[in-house]
Amino acid sequence: MKAHALVTTLALAASSAAIAALPAGAEAPLFEAQAAFAGKTQSFVLKDAIAGGPVVVYFYPAAYTNGCNLQARTFADKQAQFAAAGATVIGVSLDNIRRLTEFSADPEFCAGKVAVASDADGRIARAYDLQVREAAAGRKDVRGVEIGHDSVERTTFVIDRSGRIAAAISGVAPATNVEQALAAVQSLAAVR
Repeated sequence: MKAHALVTTLALAASSAAIAALPAGAEAPLFEAQAAFAGKTQSFVLKDAIAGGPVVVYFYPAAYTNGCNLQARTFADKQAQFAAAGATVIGVSLDNIRRLTEFSADPEFCAGKVAVASDADGRIARAYDLQVREAAAGRKDVRGVEIGHDSVERTTFVIDRSGRIAAAISGVAPATNVEQALAAVQSLAAVR
């Protein structure tokens, strides 16, 4: 129980600015989604990933946008540290799978190290009680391509092996979001 208190304390500290409705301690909604990893499409099943250890589910507004690019690159750069703590990382956005397939392989961003899942209808985001914002007409990404889809608020959930949310992180800069997720995962690994 002491270990759970440590994780809960860390989660509360990490989510002090959080606007996500699902708090630490809540049961994480299970989902299946089409995902992309290193330019290839695959299926992602949260229940299966949890069986292997903690899972970091990070929601982000749109691929190929400044903050999301930085967040994806930071997750890619720290992938070995997440893996050392036994964690799986999956990004989730309302991008279509074609766009995510490109993003997952792009050496400047996911760099073939981070999987990203398509939640094109926002169903997964809403299950986590996240706000989905209507697309801004004509909004373009850093490549000059129209985004053309709604977006979700940037929020990261660290899910423990029991399927509970150990930390909910939002309201911080993209790189800080990754650092706080890594700290939460490392604290879970320390209490194993």
